[in-house]
Amino acid sequence: MADFDVLVIGGGTGNEVANAAADAGLETALIERGPIGGTCVNRGCNPSKTLIQRADLVESIRRAGEFGVDVRIEGVDYEAIVREVTASVDGKSDRMERTDRERERLTLFREQARFVDDRTLEIGGREVTGEKVVVAAGARPIVPPIEGIDEVDYLTNREALRLETQPERLVVIGGGYIAAELGHFYEALGTDVTIVGRDDVLVGREDREVADAFTDLARRRHTVHTGYTATAVERTGAGIIVYAERNDGGEEIEVDGDDLLVAAGRRPNTDLLDVEAAGIETDERGFVETNEYLETSAPNVWAQGDIAGNYQFKHAADHEAKYVVENALRGEQTPVDYTGMAHAIFTSPQIAATGLTERELEERDRAYVVGRRAYGDTVMGRALKEEDGFVKVLADPDDGTVLGCHIVGPEASTLIHEVIVAITSGSGTVSDVTNAIHVHPALSKVVLGAFEDADA
Repeated sequence: MADFDVLVIGGGTGNEVANAAADAGLETALIERGPIGGTCVNRGCNPSKTLIQRADLVESIRRAGEFGVDVRIEGVDYEAIVREVTASVDGKSDRMERTDRERERLTLFREQARFVDDRTLEIGGREVTGEKVVVAAGARPIVPPIEGIDEVDYLTNREALRLETQPERLVVIGGGYIAAELGHFYEALGTDVTIVGRDDVLVGREDREVADAFTDLARRRHTVHTGYTATAVERTGAGIIVYAERNDGGEEIEVDGDDLLVAAGRRPNTDLLDVEAAGIETDERGFVETNEYLETSAPNVWAQGDIAGNYQFKHAADHEAKYVVENALRGEQTPVDYTGMAHAIFTSPQIAATGLTERELEERDRAYVVGRRAYGDTVMGRALKEEDGFVKVLADPDDGTVLGCHIVGPEASTLIHEVIVAITSGSGTVSDVTNAIHVHPALSKVVLGAFEDADA
């Protein structure tokens, strides 16, 4: 007989499943080696977006002169900002842990676990079994095999979000959303930021037009080297030096700074769990393979969140947790519906998207039309003096089905939700947006304009 009815590995969104299992009367174990709340609460979206809100405020004040407002910043208490955010994050994690420890039928293990057999884990020198297992152990930063990297003190997102001494000069290796967001935070608060990215643009997974626009904007604020691979790093008396080579075998550069942030992507924690010992198959990147019900190759084992690699977003993991509760705990067979899955990057300007990019449509040989509207072509866009942002919609030329929507500009993370609702709760066509009455002159008129352009 198993020790527990349900074993849940991972205290991020896995916490939701563990609580639901315990509340359903099942003897449940929650295993988490780090703070409760996982990446999002402790070292991801919660602290990063809270810090970025301060950066956005500073940026707004610095732009005040453009609007005829004479104001200046007397100082930024960087250390106080970081300490406040850290205290808030740690307080939430502590409250979550206290709630878990007080919950009936829930046993919390704050230790590293690893599989040793089918649905069997070794935790702190003892073996624990479960009738059902949910793997939600997340992912961690990738540290590329760069010469000298082990001999220097470097930051990942974990340390960068809690760094209490602001660097004058920060070098960032990586060009994805973490590099972009943290680059924005540090630059807005006064740090000189240099980004070294392998792709020929920043945020290269976005629609190419969005990535091109954002890269151009980033060059106005940072020193940006795209198309370079970092080959070596070394510590000097004044800080660090990063050596990089162009991907085409050409120019070599040297970049120096006070601190180094490595933001080169994330890898699943499957290797730390020894998932193969439990018969859990992974793909070529190490992510747990799941079917449409989030079942793994091992009987009575489910996986969700970053470790499954379907979508590496907190809201995607929350969405999957609902299905795991249905399928693993209640015995349903409900396939996960990812319709309308979207994401946002909280940079300046913001980026948001749902659906396919132009490149993906071309690779699928799918016909499409493009609708586009610049922020500057709307009343509120002009009021904001927004000259670079735009909304771009991709739609089926025959029936108007929305195939993708991509936004770069102020409040993109909010504006995308009109499109999500149209896709998930409406007909999923351009007319869902064009037939709706939009408040004038709200910023949402830029979305309406793009959809009207696609419908023309």
